[in-house]
Amino acid sequence: MTYETILLERKDSVGLITLDRPKAMNALCEALFNELASALDELEVDEKIGAIVITGSEKAFAAGADILEMKDKNYSDMLADNGLTKNCDRLAQCRKPVIAAVAGYALGGGCEMAMMCDFIVAAENAKFGQPEITIGTIPGIGGSQRLTQLVGKAKAMDMCLTGRMMGAEEAERAGLVSRVEPLGNYLSVTLELAAQIASYSRPVVTMLKGLVNAALETPLAQGLETERQQFKATFALEDQKEGMAAFSEKRKPEFKNR
Repeated sequence: MTYETILLERKDSVGLITLDRPKAMNALCEALFNELASALDELEVDEKIGAIVITGSEKAFAAGADILEMKDKNYSDMLADNGLTKNCDRLAQCRKPVIAAVAGYALGGGCEMAMMCDFIVAAENAKFGQPEITIGTIPGIGGSQRLTQLVGKAKAMDMCLTGRMMGAEEAERAGLVSRVEPLGNYLSVTLELAAQIASYSRPVVTMLKGLVNAALETPLAQGLETERQQFKATFALEDQKEGMAAFSEKRKPEFKNR
């Protein structure tokens, strides 16, 4: 498939999606969401791909939603076509691990898109924010909800109600990003992390991703029981046998993804 708003590359076992609307600072439009959903569909069925990285440019991961596309819509229009939200949840629903590599501005929808990923690696110049209140609206694809889960009520209220931006170092301290890297190698580091994840047993990675995500919505006692059952279930996998045999034999495991 030919894409107009994104670039899709395969780097061995890693799929790399680059947001590609440079004139609009990668502003998120309906076409981009649709193409992103198609690219994710393509990567999810590709057995060679074990992890996915999403990035933008060094200046902007995504500077927000495309205001020019939305400004003349009314409430009925937004209800009729789900606004920009029709395909926005596809990223959060991806079964394969997805890492956001963020440099520059990740504002509004850009911040929301990064938070849909499993974790974020930020360049030193990254700036995160939910500035919707400054243009008379509110976050619409998870900004008030995921941000609160990740950084807590106080910082989420601060950012959403004032529209201020959070720099990379503060974002790491607050728990929004997993690590901060120099601008010159933030993407290469992210690709290395993705390749490392892709080298592990795919069934185990899928199970573990599901457990961590479920922890945000599951009572602790229920989550612990589910974890124990999933742990026991790994012993039905050939990869578990190979992994533990390799450990005891002091060699690198050769996972077969079964």
